[in-house]
Amino acid sequence: MSIEIKAPTFPESVADGTIANWLKKEGENVNQDEVIAEIETDKVVLEVLAQSDGIISKIVKNEGETVISSEIIGEFEETNGTISEVVEETIKEKKEEKMPVKAKKTNHGKKIGPAAKKIIAENDINPDDINPTGKDKRITKADLVNHLSSDQEIDPQMPSLSSREGRPEKRVPMSRLRSTIAKRLVSVKQETAMLTTFNEVDMLPIKDLRSKYGEEFENQHDVKLGFMGFFVIAAVQALKKFPSVNASIDENDIVYHGFQDIGVAVSTERGLVVPVIKDADSKSLSEIEQSILNYSDKAKKGKLSIEDMQGGTFTISNGGVFGSLLSTPILNAPQTAILGMHSIQERPVVINQEITIRSMMYLALSYDHRLLDGKEAVTFLVSIKEQLESPERLLLNL
Repeated sequence: MSIEIKAPTFPESVADGTIANWLKKEGENVNQDEVIAEIETDKVVLEVLAQSDGIISKIVKNEGETVISSEIIGEFEETNGTISEVVEETIKEKKEEKMPVKAKKTNHGKKIGPAAKKIIAENDINPDDINPTGKDKRITKADLVNHLSSDQEIDPQMPSLSSREGRPEKRVPMSRLRSTIAKRLVSVKQETAMLTTFNEVDMLPIKDLRSKYGEEFENQHDVKLGFMGFFVIAAVQALKKFPSVNASIDENDIVYHGFQDIGVAVSTERGLVVPVIKDADSKSLSEIEQSILNYSDKAKKGKLSIEDMQGGTFTISNGGVFGSLLSTPILNAPQTAILGMHSIQERPVVINQEITIRSMMYLALSYDHRLLDGKEAVTFLVSIKEQLESPERLLLNL
């Protein structure tokens, strides 16, 4: 029985998607609930699952093509574990239709260099179709590059041929996620009055706390005691003190959010994504650490859902995991501010008029000056610094 393969039903915030990968080809056996295709949207990659055991009989939408919600992208032949004769015949006919008819190649006195011969052989080019520009009607490499770029569709995964030896190039289409990130970043720079203020925090108290209770914490809660959990709690407490930092601008209105949904930036192979810890103000340290761990695992596997990344009133980005010492994070619109964490370094500092070595981290807060004044942004960052340097303040909500 033939069954239509449809794209998933997209949420209202997603207009369309792009076929990123067909993991199964026409004629291949698939098992029920096996992933057969991936559709990339502006936010996440959605999986298309096989409804039952059978084979892929027809691919309607190829990789790179745009699809809308619930659109038919292929056909599936339900079987009892064997390929039906009808489907075998269909696939055979498709292969015969796709077999190119090779033209007889003649040179008609045209000279061809070794490099040009290789390109002709690899791309099945008829020399008669080339207008040579070289000396004595010699077909040059540049002639073939021009011919390929004008008459043939070049595989984007193949390196583009360069007009100079030893200087290969590769041109690939930008993914939807990367394209969306690029547009959003440019939009933020153009539409907000973004500034960044800096401070530094002594991380030694938290490092000592992790060393003292880390093992016990992990045994009891089945999750490691990291640094991010402390930053999320510190941010939540600071946002309660400074509600404007937790607000956003909607045209001519300021929207004050009575909850703290904290986005945690996560880097993936496809690009940067920001899953959101909903109602972070009502979660314990262990629950926050568990949420971060779950989101990190899902991001690595490409399993984040759109619901995981919806909303968010404030974002924390940790460039320190890549070795960044100092940076200016870009706002995650429509949020008003974003906190940047960085590498922890042992540095000499003066405490009580004595020079001592401490574990220091630079903090960066980028904010929208349209809504926040400098004083409010600076005191907000100082509040986070004070809580992190005195972890007991986090427990006492000070």
